[in-house]
Amino acid sequence: MIFRRALQRELASVAGATFTILFSILVTWTLISILGRAAGGKVASSDVLALIGFAVLNYLPTILVLTSFISVLAVVTRSYRDSEMVVWFASGQSLSRWVRPVMVFGLPIAAVVAVLSLVAVPWAQLKSNEFTERFEKREDLKRVAPGQFRESAATNRVFFVESAGGHTNTIVQNVFVNTVDNGVATTVVAKQGQIEPDGKGGQYLVLRNGRRYQGTPGKADFQAMEFERYRMRVGSAGPVLGDSGVTGLSTAALVAMPHNRYGDAELQYRVTAPIMCVVLMLLAIPLGFANPRAGAAANLILAVLIFFTYLNLTKVAENAVKQGKLHLAMSWWPLHLLVLLIVAGLFAWRLNVHSRWHPSMLANAWKRRRLLQSGAAPEGRA
Repeated sequence: MIFRRALQRELASVAGATFTILFSILVTWTLISILGRAAGGKVASSDVLALIGFAVLNYLPTILVLTSFISVLAVVTRSYRDSEMVVWFASGQSLSRWVRPVMVFGLPIAAVVAVLSLVAVPWAQLKSNEFTERFEKREDLKRVAPGQFRESAATNRVFFVESAGGHTNTIVQNVFVNTVDNGVATTVVAKQGQIEPDGKGGQYLVLRNGRRYQGTPGKADFQAMEFERYRMRVGSAGPVLGDSGVTGLSTAALVAMPHNRYGDAELQYRVTAPIMCVVLMLLAIPLGFANPRAGAAANLILAVLIFFTYLNLTKVAENAVKQGKLHLAMSWWPLHLLVLLIVAGLFAWRLNVHSRWHPSMLANAWKRRRLLQSGAAPEGRA
């Protein structure tokens, strides 16, 4: 009982530190990525915080799985390095006795991963798709941030406005628009502009008190004109959210929907995370063996390699379902079963190594017996 409590406290402490480090890295990477998209005009600057939250929530199950794996591995490795495992085995205890306290620590984490993967992540993906599509479906001029150049959705027009205001009919001040159509450049500058609907679902930018330049300066086809009112088509009537695909559907909807390879692949992706969490924690127990003479980071490097290999193989199985090469019923379990068999093999090997009937143990006992019969002192004694 004392051992279990001490082990669970140590596991919780190591897991807290590991999660803090990994979560900080995730938030920093997500912040840089989302800010880059906002600076490039792919998302609205007002949606940055929400998108960061959705992205972090999307990757949180993976972070928790890696945290649980590293935590168990680190605690087992430390026990070997501090010779606690020597005392453990000398007292007649088996390595398999670690399974219960590790599962008591890990099953709540696996349950949290399951809830996140099956419920929270689909919701976050749906909201992220809605925010992104809503911005992409906005009129070109509404996507422009004051004081910044922005490219239109058709990539043939660049907008610049000094200031903007209004909601239904967007009013902008000091407008610059450069359009390239069939190799001919047209530049329009105006003091004021306003978005107006045409009554047929279209949107027009009505510019007032400005100039229009067309062609290349110095050539015969160059034209310059002044205008009081100038209309320019800029986009559709308003934002319409598109289909976010199967990634935004709830798990219940995925289960209830007719057979669909994309839906099956998404369902496999969601159930993989909690299974990986449990399997990797079991794998960490026999994998935590450490030679005191080896490097301190050897097991950690091995753990990271195993984790990403395992994760990439699950992605391969998921893509096979998505491409129609495998059925869901035959794709989600073989990899996990293979890893469980590896876990069982490692446990059997470690249990055999520490058994009194292991060949190395028998060889040492036979050598000690021969030395005693010959009257020589065994090695290690004066």
